[in-house]
Amino acid sequence: MSLPLSVVRFLRFAAKTGVISCLLFAPVGSAIADMLVVTVDQARVVKVPGAARTLVIGNPMIADVTLLKQGGTMIVTGKGFGETNLIALDKDGNPVAQSMIQVVSGGNGLVVQRGMDRESYTCAPRCQPTARLGDDAKFFGDVTAQIQAHNAQAGVH
Repeated sequence: MSLPLSVVRFLRFAAKTGVISCLLFAPVGSAIADMLVVTVDQARVVKVPGAARTLVIGNPMIADVTLLKQGGTMIVTGKGFGETNLIALDKDGNPVAQSMIQVVSGGNGLVVQRGMDRESYTCAPRCQPTARLGDDAKFFGDVTAQIQAHNAQAGVH
């Protein structure tokens, strides 16, 4: 599905400002018109229809969803790049709403490409190595090992 650039920009703005939470779900039986855009490795709080009791995510490798018990909200977490769908079910298992989720890359990074090998850096304000999906396996493993060693030293589990 290819969207006009103006729509993509609006969706990115709406996702960053929380406006998208009002647009997320389309009624069951209608076309899926709304797209929730989430950044990989980040979470977003989104309102759900009042009747929703169960949430079903099409591909849990792309996004994860947690329905909170109070407040009619859910947490959507970007797990991997791509698109997946989300269906909300009522207490009897009937679909009440559906939506699409698109998981995209964050904006403040630097990617170094050496032939087929890729390394990612987060630059805010100085560039530091970070482990991102699609990085060279050795670079990813080295960065991940450093993060785990750092957390162990800090007593974080």
